[in-house]
Amino acid sequence: MSSSQTSIGNQAPAASLRDLFRDFMSRFATPLTSGLFLVSAVSGIALFFHWASPVFHSMHEWLSVVLLAPFVLHVWKNWKPLVGYGRRGTLLVPLLAALVMAVPFAWSGLTAPVRGPASRLLPLLTHARVSDLAPVLRTTPDALLASLRNHGFDARSAEDTLAAVARGSGKEPSEALFSVVPAR
Repeated sequence: MSSSQTSIGNQAPAASLRDLFRDFMSRFATPLTSGLFLVSAVSGIALFFHWASPVFHSMHEWLSVVLLAPFVLHVWKNWKPLVGYGRRGTLLVPLLAALVMAVPFAWSGLTAPVRGPASRLLPLLTHARVSDLAPVLRTTPDALLASLRNHGFDARSAEDTLAAVARGSGKEPSEALFSVVPAR
């Protein structure tokens, strides 16, 4: 009997699910992590410099979330070396450094005023001339100038913008706007 005949009866069972998973992780965990990190890095840099923000915003948010899956696979695949870093203490310093770098950003986000879609209107309104803004606020240009003066602003002309009035008074444009916006 030939060796090919005996191997037919002794075929190895199909690869187990565990073996398939291990093979998948060996092949794809690090490349997927690298690829999605690259997309996240490029889109993050574009957002930082305000280059085509509408193009990159959703891409950055969604693919950064998708990046979590291959990251978990990468950590799983490299668990033993990671534990070794932890035992030697070389993992603690980078993790603490990342936390220290993140805290100021989190703190500024927690303490900053709420920013939403309405905050995009602020520059539009503060860069409008008083004469153009008055009808929006349901008042006259003269009444708006008087209101600004009553709130300590040096408002001289209805042709000035709120931003110019605020700068001339040593105050922020948002302060000028919020001082004249009706309560209701």
